[in-house]
Amino acid sequence: MTTQQIFSPLPGIFYRKPAPDKPVYKNDGDVVADSDTIGLIEVMKSFNEVKAGASGKLVRFLAENEEAVMAGQPIAEIDV
Repeated sequence: MTTQQIFSPLPGIFYRKPAPDKPVYKNDGDVVADSDTIGLIEVMKSFNEVKAGASGKLVRFLAENEEAVMAGQPIAEIDV
């Protein structure tokens, strides 16, 4: 297995949930498909989905919920 990082496509605020009262998209250790949404990046009240981009096991999140992230910053790791 190889570990692959998922990078933030934009600078903004990273959210692991679709809304404050909803569960997280994915947890550490979950199996993901390449098209699965793992979080959102908010930029000026516009929300952009972050897709896994690979199929495998989500090892861990590197960014916390509601954390400011930069474009290109690793936000999660997947074992593919």
